[in-house]
Amino acid sequence: MQEDLLTKSIIRLAIDVHSALGPGLLENVYQECLYYKIKKAGFLVEKEKVMPVVFEDVRLDCGYRIDLLIENRLVLELKSVECLTDIHLAQTLTYLKLGSYRYGLLINFNVFRLKDGIKRIVNGY
Repeated sequence: MQEDLLTKSIIRLAIDVHSALGPGLLENVYQECLYYKIKKAGFLVEKEKVMPVVFEDVRLDCGYRIDLLIENRLVLELKSVECLTDIHLAQTLTYLKLGSYRYGLLINFNVFRLKDGIKRIVNGY
């Protein structure tokens, strides 16, 4: 599936979750519900995928985890915060870089309309 089509499909599922639950819940609630919807839609999805850091010749498991990884190529970083900041964007870009992924979605569920809380990210390597 093309990345644009995959991204649009996942955004639709996220909007479904947000429409049902609304804003104001904890991040892990949205993560579990979106994980369920994505899996139910037939996509390959990994939850809390560990992202090690390689420094010199050492692989370090520092606790970095991708919220959801779709089809082993689309990173989802989920938030439920007052507003997204540059730190949230930097975190998502770090996951893209560490995993050599090209596409990501940074989604803040704590908004009135979910489309206002979505940032599509493309890693240029």
